[in-house]
Amino acid sequence: MSIGESAPPVPDVFDPRRYAEGVPYSAYRTLRDHHPVAWQEEPEVLGWPAGPGFWAVTRHADVVRVLKDSATFSSWLGATQIRDPDPADLPFIRRMMLNQDASAHGRLRRLVSRAFTPRRIDRFAAVVRRRAQALCAGALDRARAGDGTCDVVSAITDDYALLNLADLLGVPESDRALLLHWTRRVIGYQDPDEVGEPLRDAEGRPVNPRSPSALRDMFAYVRQLADRKRTHPGDDIMTALATDPELAGPELEMFFFLLTIAGNDTVRSAAPGGLLALAEHPGAYQRLRTQPGELGLAVDELLRWHPPVLSFRRTASRDTELAGQQIRAGDKVVVFHASANRDERAFAAPDRLDLARTPNPHVSFGDGPHVCLGVHFARLQLRVLYQAALESLPDLCLAAPPRRLVSNFINGIKALSLQLT
Repeated sequence: MSIGESAPPVPDVFDPRRYAEGVPYSAYRTLRDHHPVAWQEEPEVLGWPAGPGFWAVTRHADVVRVLKDSATFSSWLGATQIRDPDPADLPFIRRMMLNQDASAHGRLRRLVSRAFTPRRIDRFAAVVRRRAQALCAGALDRARAGDGTCDVVSAITDDYALLNLADLLGVPESDRALLLHWTRRVIGYQDPDEVGEPLRDAEGRPVNPRSPSALRDMFAYVRQLADRKRTHPGDDIMTALATDPELAGPELEMFFFLLTIAGNDTVRSAAPGGLLALAEHPGAYQRLRTQPGELGLAVDELLRWHPPVLSFRRTASRDTELAGQQIRAGDKVVVFHASANRDERAFAAPDRLDLARTPNPHVSFGDGPHVCLGVHFARLQLRVLYQAALESLPDLCLAAPPRRLVSNFINGIKALSLQLT
């Protein structure tokens, strides 16, 4: 910007409808270059009431600072979604590990980490590998039987994420569709295609999908499943958690909610995003087929390119300064992972897909004390799925524009039609 030239206006990156057209990378760049900590209005949208507004944080270094400094930028004060929860629901929402700070968060994280044993991981990896191969082969058969195209979301990635999670948790086969139903209801609440007309209270206001009333059916199921695991234990996460004497009943319910929603939708969003990136970069896909040893690096680059989570909210616990901007105690501060992953200050040529990129300090799984608990499982699932695709799908070509989720939180793809033959 030359001397005397004014900065461009602050673009809107709040409206969830924008993301149905694609992640607004141009707007993010404007924010990073001219308004790295920018005030965003929070108007009424899609029937959801207006909010007080928030600070959008878009540079990589500032995003990392916010995520690491939980003493200043709290998950507990206002939880972690942009929209403010009903004050009456806040004590309930704070039971979840994701919405806690310091010692309370550390205690719960240690408890659930004990359930992820090396033996369980090894068994899980073998099951995942067979599933990825079968789903990719099935998608190719479906394409060959038709016009050569296949929606890989319905044919591969939705089932892949769902069935892997069900195996890990120990959810009976007859109940597995419930996991997808609950995920779509919580994650897709801003998208009419996902939930239709939102649930409303007696005054006609939409009900927060994370509120006690909206989760009543899930929690009733958790209690039934936990009772079953105590009498019929298995080699699964729910058995380990249900039989842990240090874990209270409400904490178990919240763990199931967290693992069901985050455990499912992280892979459910990242997997089609990675396949889309490979379809849009056929040269990179073919090089990866000849150099499969780079798959580990490729997984991280595909996560940088298409992070499953777009944003997370914190609340300032005290007056502070960030990138020269004064922030007051109680202000909402929202970090934008997708923007940080394209920051020229942290990545060379960030708008170029480089499957051999190293180092790759992307923040797709967060950073600091709240870094994604299932990061190793997510990477495992993505690596195995891409390996199966490389082995069984010789070409990936985009057959139609992807249908994206209406959401400013999850970088979701609802349909992805690829030419596979």
